[in-house]
This record gives sequence, C-alpha cells and structure tokens, in this order.
Amino acid sequence: MKPEYHLANMKSRPNPYAKQLNQPVTLPLGIEVIEFFQKKAEEKGISYQELINLYLQDCVLSQREISF
Repeated sequence: MKPEYHLANMKSRPNPYAKQLNQPVTLPLGIEVIEFFQKKAEEKGISYQELINLYLQDCVLSQREISF
C-alpha cells in the first residue's frame, strides 16, 4: 500500500445501499409452501429463497392485505 494512503485519516460515510441489503432470517414454513416455491423457482431458473423474497417484496410494494 502506498504511504499516502492513511486509513486513519479517511472519512467514513454511510453505505448508500444499506437499505437494499438482505438480512438472513429463519422462518418456520410448511412443507407444502416450500415445495410450491421450489417448483415455481425451478420453472423460473432461480432459487426458491429468491422467489420467496421477490414475492414478499411484491406484497410490500402493493401493500397486499392478508386474508384467511
């Protein structure tokens, strides 16, 4: 490393992408739910975890209400 790079003298700044980062979580999901998303994800060529994340993001953006 060059001598003119003094990390102690550098100013820090907040990560502009911090809101876009994923946070790992553990959720108890039913077998039927997992199998459903695995099948759909295989059809789309992505991981089922990513598909679940995309679906939940869509729910947030559309402010979908839960109905039982």
